[in-house]
Amino acid sequence: MSTHAHRSRIPHDPSARPAVHRPRTVAGALAAACALALAATGCASTTSTAAVGPAAPSGARASAAPRPAAPAVPEPAALAGAEVNVGEGATVGVGMPISVTFPHPVPRSERAAVEHWLGVGTRPAVTGAWSWVKDRNLLDGQRVDYRPPAYWKPGTRVTLRVGSHAVRHFSVGRSLTATVDVRTHTMTVTEDGRPATRVPVTAGRPGLDTWNGTMVVMDKQPRVYMDSRTVGLGDAYHGYYAWAVHTTTSGTYVHQNPNANTYAGRANVTHGCVGLATDGTAERFYRRVIPGDVIRVTGSKDTVEPGNGYGDWNLTWSEWLAGSATRHGGDAR
Repeated sequence: MSTHAHRSRIPHDPSARPAVHRPRTVAGALAAACALALAATGCASTTSTAAVGPAAPSGARASAAPRPAAPAVPEPAALAGAEVNVGEGATVGVGMPISVTFPHPVPRSERAAVEHWLGVGTRPAVTGAWSWVKDRNLLDGQRVDYRPPAYWKPGTRVTLRVGSHAVRHFSVGRSLTATVDVRTHTMTVTEDGRPATRVPVTAGRPGLDTWNGTMVVMDKQPRVYMDSRTVGLGDAYHGYYAWAVHTTTSGTYVHQNPNANTYAGRANVTHGCVGLATDGTAERFYRRVIPGDVIRVTGSKDTVEPGNGYGDWNLTWSEWLAGSATRHGGDAR
C-alpha cells in the first residue's frame, strides 16, 4: 500500500491542450484509512478530486509545534472551508508543495491576511513562501500553495496550521526524481544518490506531445479507466490501464501501455502520457514512487502550467514570490 497525498476539508474546531485519454470513473484504495475518489478526464486531459478523513483537530501534537502568536489581522472566514492536499501523518516526496484550496475565491484584499494565518513550521528550518496559483479547475483566488526555493530536504518534518481551525503534520521522505527525455525515449530515475536507473519509454506522439517541464506525482492507482470518446478521439482506446502514476490535472500519467512493448526506447506513439512496458517495468516504477516525487520531462514542447497539478516548480523563486500577496519569503517557524 502506498502513502497517499490527498486534499481534504479542514473542519471547524471551537489552458487549452490537446485532449488525450479521460478516465470517467476512478476508485481505489491507496493507503490505509484513505479513500480516493478520482473524477478524471484523461491522459493529458483529466480532473482529479480526492477526499479523505478529517484533519487532526486544532492543537493536536502541539508539543511538537507550539502555537505561534496570532497575527494582528483578523482571521479570514475563508479558512473555515479550506481543503489541504497533504494528509495528517503522510510521507511525501521532495517536490510536494502544500496546497490549500477554498470553496469560493478569496478577494485580493483578503489574501495577505490568509497568508498570515497559514502557519508553516519545519524541522530543520526551511525558507519558503505562499503564492496564489490559478488552478486548472478553479477560479482565481481559490488556491494558494507553499514551497521552498528548491525541493524539500529529505527528512524534513512539516507542521501546517490553518488559522484556528486545524493542524497538519507530515514528513518528507527520500528524494526521487524521474527525468523523461522524449527525444531519446528514456526515463532516468535517481533516488538518494543511488546509481541511476534507465527505463525505455514511449511518450506523446507529434500533435499530442507530453507536457514539458517539472511535474509532481499527485496520486497513483493500480488501474484507471480511460476512454478516448470523452475527449473527442473516437474509438481510439477505451479500457483499464494498469499502474497509473498521475502527474497533471489535465490527465498526464506514467502508466503501463502495451504499445510500449514495441515502441519504448524507439518512438513516441501515445496520446500524451508516458508509456511503460508490460514486462514488470510499469509495476516496478509504480511501487517505487510516492506522491510528491518529481517527474521532469525534457525535449518536448509546451511547459505545464503551475496550476495543472503541481507545476509550481516551473516558476523561478522570484516569479513565485511575485504571486504572494505579502511578497515575502522567510524562514518557516
